[in-house]
Amino acid sequence: MKILLAEDDAPLAAEILRALRAENFALDHAADGEDAQHLGETESYDAVVLDLGLPKRDGIAVLQAWRAGGRTMPVLILTARDGWSDKVAGFKAGADDYLVKPFRVEELVIRLRALVRRAQAAGVSRIACGPLTYDAGLGTFERDGLPLKLTGLEWRVLSCLILRKDGVVPRTQLLERVYDGDAEVDSNSVEVIITRLRRKIAPAGIESVRGHGWRLHGGEG
Repeated sequence: MKILLAEDDAPLAAEILRALRAENFALDHAADGEDAQHLGETESYDAVVLDLGLPKRDGIAVLQAWRAGGRTMPVLILTARDGWSDKVAGFKAGADDYLVKPFRVEELVIRLRALVRRAQAAGVSRIACGPLTYDAGLGTFERDGLPLKLTGLEWRVLSCLILRKDGVVPRTQLLERVYDGDAEVDSNSVEVIITRLRRKIAPAGIESVRGHGWRLHGGEG
Protein backbone atom coordinates (compact mmCIF):
# COMPACT_ATOMS: atom_id res chain seq x y z
CA MET A 1 0.00 0.00 0.00
CA LYS A 2 1.29 3.44 -0.85
CA ILE A 3 0.87 6.50 1.36
CA LEU A 4 1.58 10.17 0.77
CA LEU A 5 2.82 12.06 3.84
CA ALA A 6 2.52 15.85 3.53
CA GLU A 7 4.33 17.28 6.57
CA ASP A 8 6.83 20.14 6.80
CA ASP A 9 8.11 19.45 10.34
CA ALA A 10 11.26 17.47 9.48
CA PRO A 11 11.71 15.59 12.80
CA LEU A 12 8.02 14.65 12.94
CA ALA A 13 8.02 13.61 9.28
CA ALA A 14 11.08 11.40 9.88
CA GLU A 15 9.36 9.76 12.88
CA ILE A 16 6.17 9.08 10.90
CA LEU A 17 8.08 7.76 7.90
CA ARG A 18 10.03 5.34 10.10
CA ALA A 19 6.85 4.10 11.77
CA LEU A 20 4.95 3.61 8.52
CA ARG A 21 7.88 1.87 6.82
CA ALA A 22 8.04 -0.48 9.81
CA GLU A 23 4.38 -1.30 9.04
CA ASN A 24 5.34 -2.12 5.42
CA PHE A 25 3.79 0.94 3.78
CA ALA A 26 5.46 2.41 0.69
CA LEU A 27 5.75 6.17 1.03
CA ASP A 28 6.17 9.49 -0.74
CA HIS A 29 6.89 12.62 1.26
CA ALA A 30 6.04 16.25 0.45
CA ALA A 31 7.33 19.10 2.65
CA ASP A 32 5.08 21.83 1.25
CA GLY A 33 1.59 22.26 -0.10
CA GLU A 34 2.54 22.75 -3.73
CA ASP A 35 4.47 19.47 -3.88
CA ALA A 36 1.71 17.68 -1.97
CA GLN A 37 -0.99 18.87 -4.35
CA HIS A 38 1.09 17.92 -7.40
CA LEU A 39 1.79 14.41 -6.08
CA GLY A 40 -1.83 13.88 -5.11
CA GLU A 41 -2.96 14.89 -8.59
CA THR A 42 -0.41 12.85 -10.54
CA GLU A 43 0.26 9.72 -8.44
CA SER A 44 -1.96 6.96 -7.08
CA TYR A 45 -2.16 6.57 -3.28
CA ASP A 46 -4.08 4.31 -0.95
CA ALA A 47 -4.29 7.16 1.57
CA VAL A 48 -2.80 10.56 2.45
CA VAL A 49 -1.59 11.97 5.77
CA LEU A 50 -1.98 15.73 5.34
CA ASP A 51 -0.72 18.48 7.65
CA LEU A 52 -2.88 21.61 7.53
CA GLY A 53 -0.07 24.10 8.25
CA LEU A 54 2.01 23.50 5.15
CA PRO A 55 4.16 26.22 3.58
CA LYS A 56 3.40 27.56 0.07
CA ARG A 57 -0.17 26.22 0.18
CA ASP A 58 -2.13 25.18 3.25
CA GLY A 59 -3.61 21.73 3.64
CA ILE A 60 -7.26 22.83 3.35
CA ALA A 61 -6.58 24.41 -0.06
CA VAL A 62 -4.68 21.29 -1.18
CA LEU A 63 -7.49 18.99 -0.09
CA GLN A 64 -10.16 21.15 -1.73
CA ALA A 65 -8.19 21.06 -5.00
CA TRP A 66 -7.91 17.26 -4.86
CA ARG A 67 -11.62 16.77 -4.23
CA ALA A 68 -12.57 19.31 -6.91
CA GLY A 69 -10.38 17.38 -9.32
CA GLY A 70 -12.10 14.09 -8.49
CA ARG A 71 -9.35 12.60 -6.30
CA THR A 72 -11.08 10.28 -3.83
CA MET A 73 -8.22 8.72 -1.81
CA PRO A 74 -8.85 8.77 1.95
CA VAL A 75 -7.19 11.70 3.73
CA LEU A 76 -6.20 11.88 7.38
CA ILE A 77 -5.50 15.42 8.54
CA LEU A 78 -2.74 16.25 11.01
CA THR A 79 -2.87 19.62 12.69
CA ALA A 80 -2.06 21.57 15.84
CA ARG A 81 -5.44 23.31 15.44
CA ASP A 82 -7.85 21.65 17.84
CA GLY A 83 -10.80 24.05 17.61
CA TRP A 84 -14.17 22.69 16.50
CA SER A 85 -14.36 25.17 13.63
CA ASP A 86 -11.00 23.90 12.30
CA LYS A 87 -12.26 20.32 12.38
CA VAL A 88 -15.46 21.30 10.59
CA ALA A 89 -13.43 23.08 7.91
CA GLY A 90 -11.29 20.00 7.41
CA PHE A 91 -14.23 17.64 7.07
CA LYS A 92 -16.07 20.05 4.77
CA ALA A 93 -13.00 20.15 2.55
CA GLY A 94 -13.19 16.37 2.21
CA ALA A 95 -11.12 14.89 5.05
CA ASP A 96 -11.89 11.36 6.25
CA ASP A 97 -10.24 11.58 9.66
CA TYR A 98 -8.57 14.14 11.92
CA LEU A 99 -5.66 13.82 14.37
CA VAL A 100 -4.52 16.68 16.61
CA LYS A 101 -0.85 17.23 17.45
CA PRO A 102 0.77 16.03 19.63
CA PHE A 103 -0.28 12.43 19.01
CA ARG A 104 1.05 8.92 19.37
CA VAL A 105 2.40 7.54 16.11
CA GLU A 106 0.82 4.19 17.00
CA GLU A 107 -2.60 5.84 16.89
CA LEU A 108 -1.80 7.32 13.48
CA VAL A 109 -0.94 3.85 12.16
CA ILE A 110 -4.18 2.37 13.52
CA ARG A 111 -6.32 5.14 12.05
CA LEU A 112 -4.53 4.95 8.71
CA ARG A 113 -5.05 1.20 8.46
CA ALA A 114 -8.74 1.70 9.20
CA LEU A 115 -9.05 4.26 6.39
CA VAL A 116 -7.24 2.02 3.92
CA ARG A 117 -9.34 -0.97 4.94
CA ARG A 118 -12.60 0.89 4.38
CA ALA A 119 -11.48 2.33 1.06
CA GLN A 120 -9.84 -0.73 -0.50
CA ALA A 121 -11.75 -3.59 1.04
CA ALA A 122 -15.12 -1.81 0.89
CA GLY A 123 -15.73 -2.51 4.56
CA VAL A 124 -14.79 -6.20 4.32
CA SER A 125 -12.22 -6.88 7.04
CA ARG A 126 -11.06 -10.29 5.78
CA ILE A 127 -10.38 -11.26 2.16
CA ALA A 128 -9.98 -14.89 1.13
CA CYS A 129 -8.25 -16.23 -1.97
CA GLY A 130 -7.86 -20.01 -2.01
CA PRO A 131 -5.77 -20.97 1.06
CA LEU A 132 -4.87 -17.34 1.71
CA THR A 133 -6.70 -15.00 4.08
CA TYR A 134 -5.84 -11.32 4.44
CA ASP A 135 -7.01 -9.26 7.41
CA ALA A 136 -7.15 -5.77 5.91
CA GLY A 137 -7.51 -4.12 9.30
CA LEU A 138 -4.52 -5.80 10.94
CA GLY A 139 -2.51 -6.15 7.75
CA THR A 140 -1.80 -9.84 8.38
CA PHE A 141 -1.86 -12.90 6.12
CA GLU A 142 -2.70 -16.52 6.91
CA ARG A 143 -2.18 -19.60 4.76
CA ASP A 144 -4.41 -22.54 5.64
CA GLY A 145 -5.20 -20.80 8.90
CA LEU A 146 -1.58 -20.30 9.96
CA PRO A 147 0.36 -17.00 10.00
CA LEU A 148 2.27 -16.41 6.79
CA LYS A 149 5.76 -15.00 7.27
CA LEU A 150 6.60 -12.35 4.68
CA THR A 151 9.30 -9.76 4.18
CA GLY A 152 8.20 -6.13 3.90
CA LEU A 153 8.36 -6.10 0.10
CA GLU A 154 6.64 -9.49 -0.17
CA TRP A 155 3.82 -8.16 2.02
CA ARG A 156 3.43 -5.05 -0.13
CA VAL A 157 3.22 -7.08 -3.35
CA LEU A 158 0.83 -9.69 -1.97
CA SER A 159 -1.48 -7.16 -0.31
CA CYS A 160 -1.71 -5.20 -3.55
CA LEU A 161 -2.57 -8.38 -5.47
CA ILE A 162 -5.12 -9.78 -3.00
CA LEU A 163 -7.02 -6.50 -2.82
CA ARG A 164 -7.53 -6.93 -6.57
CA LYS A 165 -7.77 -10.73 -6.60
CA ASP A 166 -8.67 -12.31 -9.94
CA GLY A 167 -7.95 -8.98 -11.63
CA VAL A 168 -4.75 -8.05 -13.42
CA VAL A 169 -2.52 -5.56 -11.60
CA PRO A 170 -0.38 -3.67 -14.15
CA ARG A 171 3.37 -3.74 -13.63
CA THR A 172 3.61 0.06 -13.37
CA GLN A 173 0.86 0.15 -10.74
CA LEU A 174 2.52 -2.57 -8.69
CA LEU A 175 5.84 -0.73 -8.77
CA GLU A 176 4.15 2.51 -7.67
CA ARG A 177 2.37 0.82 -4.78
CA VAL A 178 5.34 -1.24 -3.59
CA TYR A 179 8.31 1.11 -3.67
CA ASP A 180 9.00 4.44 -1.99
CA GLY A 181 9.16 7.35 -4.40
CA ASP A 182 12.91 7.81 -3.93
CA ALA A 183 13.80 4.12 -4.01
CA GLU A 184 16.17 2.75 -6.66
CA VAL A 185 14.31 -0.13 -8.28
CA ASP A 186 16.12 -2.94 -10.07
CA SER A 187 14.30 -3.98 -13.23
CA ASN A 188 13.98 -7.60 -12.07
CA SER A 189 13.22 -6.96 -8.41
CA VAL A 190 9.46 -7.52 -8.65
CA GLU A 191 9.97 -10.78 -10.52
CA VAL A 192 12.28 -11.97 -7.75
CA ILE A 193 9.71 -11.10 -5.08
CA ILE A 194 6.92 -12.83 -7.02
CA THR A 195 9.06 -15.97 -7.42
CA ARG A 196 9.55 -16.10 -3.64
CA LEU A 197 5.83 -15.51 -3.05
CA ARG A 198 4.82 -18.32 -5.40
CA ARG A 199 6.75 -20.77 -3.22
CA LYS A 200 5.17 -19.42 -0.02
CA ILE A 201 1.51 -19.23 -1.07
CA ALA A 202 1.00 -22.42 -3.12
CA PRO A 203 -1.49 -23.79 -4.11
CA ALA A 204 -2.66 -20.21 -4.59
CA GLY A 205 -0.69 -18.70 -7.43
CA ILE A 206 0.42 -15.53 -9.13
CA GLU A 207 -0.13 -15.62 -12.88
CA SER A 208 2.02 -13.52 -15.21
CA VAL A 209 -0.17 -11.85 -17.83
CA ARG A 210 2.24 -11.13 -20.64
CA GLY A 211 2.47 -7.47 -21.55
CA HIS A 212 0.16 -6.42 -18.72
CA GLY A 213 1.12 -7.49 -15.20
CA TRP A 214 0.15 -10.12 -12.65
CA ARG A 215 -3.00 -11.75 -11.28
CA LEU A 216 -3.51 -13.55 -7.96
CA HIS A 217 -5.75 -16.63 -8.08
CA GLY A 218 -6.82 -19.13 -5.48
CA GLY A 219 -5.36 -22.15 -7.23
CA GLU A 220 -8.69 -23.90 -7.71
CA GLY A 221 -9.06 -26.20 -10.68
